[in-house]
Formats: sequence, structure tokens, C-alpha cells
Amino acid sequence: MAASTRLVRFSLDQQRYALYLSAVERVVPAAEVTPLPKAPEIVLGVLNAGGRIIPVVNIRRRFRLPEREIDVQDQLILAHTGKRPVALVVDSVTGIAEVADEQVTAADRILPGLEQVEGVARLEDGLMLIHDLGKFLSLDEEQELGAALKTLESEK
Repeated sequence: MAASTRLVRFSLDQQRYALYLSAVERVVPAAEVTPLPKAPEIVLGVLNAGGRIIPVVNIRRRFRLPEREIDVQDQLILAHTGKRPVALVVDSVTGIAEVADEQVTAADRILPGLEQVEGVARLEDGLMLIHDLGKFLSLDEEQELGAALKTLESEK
């Protein structure tokens, strides 16, 4: 049996993306986001998910897609980077895909410098970009977010 990878598929503006299933905790309906002062530009704010304060990341900004307000139809993917839980606002989660390793091409073989893209999966119905949450926030953004969250915690 060929090795395979399980991915959570999602869409933004009709484009297809994926995260490794191992990085995803769950998917929830869109919720109200509370602004987080001094957070990096890519962070929309925070939300309370089961008593945990989780930063909400604007992946539209990271992917240079047109910005828009969060819609009631949107979904949040609760996932974790190597350092912290995050929530990603997506148009929709379209399911879980099991992709054979030979269907995935490493991103640096296609276009070097795509930091957040781990690879591209070739599927019967087109291509899907696979993202690495561990590389999603830059070191500066990670530090800025950590400081903003610490300030929020100290104000409680």
C-alpha cells in the first residue's frame, strides 16, 4: 500500500487549500471576534473557544486575497501551530481528503520561496495547495502576537 496523507480541505474565493489533519482540532461556525490591540496585522482578534482565548488569523491577508467581513456562512478551523492554537476564517470546509504521497509535489520544487505552502496536491478535479501552519506566522508576527496575548492575560 502506498503512503498517504490525510488533509482537511477548505476554500477561499473558489480556490482550494488544505491543512494536515494532524494540525486541525475541529471546525466550528463563524463567531464574533474581539479585537486584540497590538496584535500583528494578520491577526483579526481573539475568540473564546471552550474557555480558551484563541487568536483568529486572517489568511485572506496572508494569501493576498480580497478582504471581506466575516460572514455567518463562514467557518473557523481551530488548529495548532507548533507554538499555539489558532483559528482560521475560511469560506467553507469541504471535507477530508486522503492523498497518496506521489500525488504531492513539494512547494520548493514548483516555486522556491513559498514559505507557508508545504506542497501542491494533484487531484482528479484540480490542484490544492497544502499549507504548513508551523510556518504560517513569521518569527516577528509570532513574537508580536505572544506579547499582545500576554497583555490581554495581565488585564484580566
